[in-house]
Amino acid sequence: MNDLHQTCITVYCASSSAIDERYIIAAKELGRKIALRNCAVVCGAGRQGLMGAVIDGALEENGTTIGVIPQFMVDNNWHHPQLTHTIITPDMHQRKQRMANLSQAVIALPGGCGTLEELLEIITWRQLGLYKGNIVILNTLNYYDNLIAMLDNAIQSRFMKPSHAQLWQVAETPEQAIEQALSNQQITIQSKY
Repeated sequence: MNDLHQTCITVYCASSSAIDERYIIAAKELGRKIALRNCAVVCGAGRQGLMGAVIDGALEENGTTIGVIPQFMVDNNWHHPQLTHTIITPDMHQRKQRMANLSQAVIALPGGCGTLEELLEIITWRQLGLYKGNIVILNTLNYYDNLIAMLDNAIQSRFMKPSHAQLWQVAETPEQAIEQALSNQQITIQSKY
């Protein structure tokens, strides 16, 4: 679908609204800054939580927002009503594939099981060469410290190669996340430990 002639950044994040307001502020700022860089936001199309905040932030700056959402979520009226484009998929698996196919980079904000699953899957896809874009973990309020430590432990325990640490980057601010997402980082995955 990317006939927009814009770089698209997929954002993974929570739909929960019962969270610290600072997460919402950072998400909205990320949406604003993506739009100000003339990039389109690709996301799960949700109207609440960080997902809604990212969309709202981008729309405040007249940015392009592309929401990809499975039919059952549309049936439950969970989608953001002001998205620039809404793509409806039959299921969650096709949703994730479509979001990856549309984007040149991924930024993961804090979230629950769904966000963690999306993040780990896209890291795996990059490891396997199925996804070529940069992957950035936006570590707002140190939310991802334990996951980053777990990934480091997987490398130290030799379940992952040392070169796999190049598959993702960690950012502390929305601005840094966008810079890393749009960088021309080259990675080399070692074939041996």
